[in-house]
Amino acid sequence: MESTDEGSESRQDVVLAVTIAFLACSTVFVTLRLISRFAIVRKVNWDDYFMIFAWLISFGLSFAICYGTSKGLGRHQYDVPHEWNAALRRSEYTFSVLYNPALMATKTSILIFFLSLSKSQRIFRWATYSTLVVVNAAGFALTILNIIQCRPLGAAFKTPIPESATCTDIVTLYLSSAPVNIITDLAILILPMPILTSMRLPKKQKAILVVTFGFGIFVAVVDVVRIAYLQQAAELRLRNIQDISSNGDTKNAERNDFSWYASYTFMFSAIEVHVGIMCACVPAMKPLFSRYMPRLIRDDSDPETSFGSAFGPAMDSIKAAQRRSPPDLDPIPSPEPTRGTNTEDQVDMVDFLTTPDMQTLPPVFDSTQTQRTNTTRLTMTETPTFFDFVNVKKRKSMLQMTNKESYFPVAMVTILFFVWGFAYGLLDVLNSQFVTVSHMSVGQAIGIHSSYFGGYLVACLTFGRLVLKHWGFKACYIVGLCVYGCGTLVFWPSAVLTSFPAFLVSNFIVGMGLSTLEISANLFITLCGPPQWAEVRLNISQGIQAIGTVVSPLLAQKVLFKADASSLIQVQWTYLGICFFTILLALGFYYVPLPEATDDELERSADRCDGANTARIGGVQVVTISLVLGVMSQFLYVGGQEAISTSFSEYLAVVKPSINPVNHQAIGHSVFAISRFIAAALNLWFLQRHILTFFYLGTIAFAAAAMNFKGDIPAAMVILLYFFEGPIFILVFAMAIRGLGRRTKDGSAWLTAAISGGAFIPPIMHAVSENKGVQYSYCVVVAVFAFGSLLPLYYQVVPRARKLVDDPPLAGDCYEHGMEEDAAAEEGEGRGQEENQPVQRWSNLREGDNALKQKYHTAPWILIRGERELFRKGRQGTGLSK
Repeated sequence: MESTDEGSESRQDVVLAVTIAFLACSTVFVTLRLISRFAIVRKVNWDDYFMIFAWLISFGLSFAICYGTSKGLGRHQYDVPHEWNAALRRSEYTFSVLYNPALMATKTSILIFFLSLSKSQRIFRWATYSTLVVVNAAGFALTILNIIQCRPLGAAFKTPIPESATCTDIVTLYLSSAPVNIITDLAILILPMPILTSMRLPKKQKAILVVTFGFGIFVAVVDVVRIAYLQQAAELRLRNIQDISSNGDTKNAERNDFSWYASYTFMFSAIEVHVGIMCACVPAMKPLFSRYMPRLIRDDSDPETSFGSAFGPAMDSIKAAQRRSPPDLDPIPSPEPTRGTNTEDQVDMVDFLTTPDMQTLPPVFDSTQTQRTNTTRLTMTETPTFFDFVNVKKRKSMLQMTNKESYFPVAMVTILFFVWGFAYGLLDVLNSQFVTVSHMSVGQAIGIHSSYFGGYLVACLTFGRLVLKHWGFKACYIVGLCVYGCGTLVFWPSAVLTSFPAFLVSNFIVGMGLSTLEISANLFITLCGPPQWAEVRLNISQGIQAIGTVVSPLLAQKVLFKADASSLIQVQWTYLGICFFTILLALGFYYVPLPEATDDELERSADRCDGANTARIGGVQVVTISLVLGVMSQFLYVGGQEAISTSFSEYLAVVKPSINPVNHQAIGHSVFAISRFIAAALNLWFLQRHILTFFYLGTIAFAAAAMNFKGDIPAAMVILLYFFEGPIFILVFAMAIRGLGRRTKDGSAWLTAAISGGAFIPPIMHAVSENKGVQYSYCVVVAVFAFGSLLPLYYQVVPRARKLVDDPPLAGDCYEHGMEEDAAAEEGEGRGQEENQPVQRWSNLREGDNALKQKYHTAPWILIRGERELFRKGRQGTGLSK
């Protein structure tokens, strides 16, 4: 702290000096950028005009702060002379109006420059356009809110505020808009990275490019520091309101000492704007460095960073290919300019990013499929660009992977299971704290809970399904993590404003993000590896997800949360950390090599020699009936599970008030996780349909038992209810998805959308509880679990459905049978016999397996679970291997 001449505390000198210093630095950067554009490249684009506009606005913003310091900004309100108040209010108002336009212009300049990075990367360009729309739409809306922060407008310049006026506190407004700034900062930072890291450039140049575009991280850091001061100002404001409200002057309580606690907020806002301008100017200054400081960009002594050396091996391979060409083949034609190339459109990319010397521009090598056959073509464009991406060899399909090969991808995707388990547990506790602080009813609490599961219904059947179908599993992970990260940031204004609608929106966005993750992650674990172990893999991954659900509520209740408004604001930092983690995780998943599966591959993998995937009942395919019943069972099961969860504290308060509901529910979540690992082990010994029937019957029995008695017995029954709930979701999903072929991804979308049952059943149970009591309301749980058990009953009594789930096909079996049929056809077997051959051979194979079981006393589960070696022995016993 500094002092004024009178000895009072003052921040004026610090705010003034820092603001002027950063204004000077941004002025230097903009000047160097314009020199590079006007004097060296001699071409000015729209991004340069927006940058000039951004600097002009930032100058006005900085001037408003500097003028404000001369009129009391940085002093306590009681140290500001009354005649300064009007001028101080005008400077504060001017700053608040100019802040968002300055950010808009800066980010618009950066995003327009990004659009010149690639003409062919459609996803990158659409993402850039989307970010551009968000930046300008949000910036425009926030600017309007700042302009009309007081009604009437003139009240913003008056002290005290007239009784008839209504004003929005500017600190609250800034805190509420913080998520938009952070989201767009992270988008601008991450968007070009996949493009830059995929370029075929010398290592030094690639590193320079990544670091150059990575300067945006400083903007995000400054934004976080600014938010820290905003939060400090918000807490000071709360204390001042509490102190002054006791005197009855609530109208001016929010304005009290604003000149003091908002001064550092204004200063760091100016720093954010100027740092953004400087970072945006760095890539455009590249021609200047190339001319006057070339060694910063390349090192001629290093052959790896020399363009001549970089192109040398390619030229040698071309000459070698020409020497190896037979005389009767035409030589490689001379390079011709590529049609449709516009020099003016691509000069930025070449001059600013990839050319080490502004006087010589390198040709581009177009990597084509002919490189695989030792034929290399050199394509020179009239305006060379250096976006030569490495052709990655197609990876092995997940449907063909062995257990060993599936370990790494399954482990990577299991990380996502823990993330959404942790998120769900934390979300549940935050919602309960919000209900406590806001004094909301139980119905409103259930409404918040239902909004989360409503996100599942919307996302899975709209963009989640489309992303999975058109771009695959990895794209779903990235999109889901990004949407989830945005949802966690929306909790910030929700906590600041303590707004029920804002919490509904934030929960809904988080639900959409996690459902996008789940629509692909569950299916990925199910498909990645041998099909006979699908339930085992998914139970283990979902068990780890359940561990996250156990850990996060305990962490939240014991460390993060207290039932007061200021602690609710403190939770913002937790969600900010989660947001950064998920965004980094999304970027990491872009580089993680994960297998995929196309619809054609899924169709081939579902084709079975016994025809179980095409069997019909009354003209309807068995797989379709299984999927419909699976969706219904999933909907009812999740609804029952969430009905128990939302009424847990109320239920314990009735049957055993002395039990701590937080600790008891943690026990329930723990046994829920344990049951999934137990079910994974049971899948090694028993059929899935038997296991599903057992656990469904357990939920029905213990839900009915929970409706009776008082004391320890019903408290124990509800814990056992958690235990029997654990594996049901996994078994329903894995069994209902079996045999769908090219409809597998659509099936995953519908089964994940069925999780929205958590939005519909808890309100029904709450209505019954209001009329009949919470213990009686467990009849709803009994009913939904009873109807959900129709799925295992269907598998038990319908032979064709039973065959579909009991005998998952082994990879390659049908292919080997097809090879045998072809060989038999070549030997002259009749066509009529060939048509019936697959079914006969499957029947003979099963007969051979039964004989083998009796001979070696082998347990049936081994053969049913598909041990490969025993199947081969069965073939030898029946003569099928010949």
